[in-house]
Amino acid sequence: MIRANLIHLSYNMWRDRAFTDADPPDKKEIHYAPRLRFDEPLWREIVAAMARAGMNMALLDLGDAVQYRRHPEIAIEGAWSREKLRHELDFCRSLGVEPIPKLNFSASHDVWLGRYARMLSTPEYYRVCADLIEEVVELFAGPRFFHLGMDEETWEHQRHLLYAVLRQRDLWWHDLNFLAQTVEKAGSRAWVWSDVLWNCGRDVFRKNMPLRVLQSNWYYGKEFPLSEDDPRNCVRSYLWLDEMGYEQVPTGSTWQGLENYPRMAEYCQEQISPRRLLGFLMTTWRPTIASRREIHLDALRLVERTHARSLPRK
Repeated sequence: MIRANLIHLSYNMWRDRAFTDADPPDKKEIHYAPRLRFDEPLWREIVAAMARAGMNMALLDLGDAVQYRRHPEIAIEGAWSREKLRHELDFCRSLGVEPIPKLNFSASHDVWLGRYARMLSTPEYYRVCADLIEEVVELFAGPRFFHLGMDEETWEHQRHLLYAVLRQRDLWWHDLNFLAQTVEKAGSRAWVWSDVLWNCGRDVFRKNMPLRVLQSNWYYGKEFPLSEDDPRNCVRSYLWLDEMGYEQVPTGSTWQGLENYPRMAEYCQEQISPRRLLGFLMTTWRPTIASRREIHLDALRLVERTHARSLPRK
């Protein structure tokens, strides 16, 4: 069973401008930075701690932190070379941790794409996306999965951006399927966040989302399940995905507290068919920097404690 952890190499996902004194101090971390924010000793400590905790997969969010051969213009200062990336992937493998790539192509989280983020759904955009996917699959030596992100593409999630643009309805589905097909042609399997299901309706989702695309629904609260009169579909979607026949890796986090991940894991093991439950994903949503060290390590300890327990199966 997959026990994965999301690690950010790049953290340029949420803001398309640098932090200013007029911004709330607690939001400084998520603003654009032209230089890599990544503590290499912490990275290695995290991977080693994952291995000790029985975790077996590192989902590495690459973004603009790699010097891509086909598009070197995307890389920020301090970005890893292709050789450096390959060396660190081998380090993961040496500890029994499978490295999996992630590039988030959601229009709400694609600041890392640089100027191409402002060419959404154009021929040039499709060409660059395909180039990056093909190159990353090569760099990872044919990974089992390739996470495409695709979460939170709404106006609400772009309200702080200088340049806001989104896809919706048929265009969103067209682009998702283009990206997924590109991953498959390169020899990997597409993996996405599932929150589009919360609002599009099950019929629309089933019609447009290929069954072969691995799903990660996410919810970071404490209540499992939500009350029947709660209008949010974030917890129900775990069940809907199972009913529709999708394989999934449910996602939890320490973002809102330590209760979420163990409750999510127990709930999903009780409710989701074992043959469609491939594992679980932990996310801290914090940069890989020394000041966030304890948050990262606490999350790994939480995963270890959670899966050390004997959880009921349905």
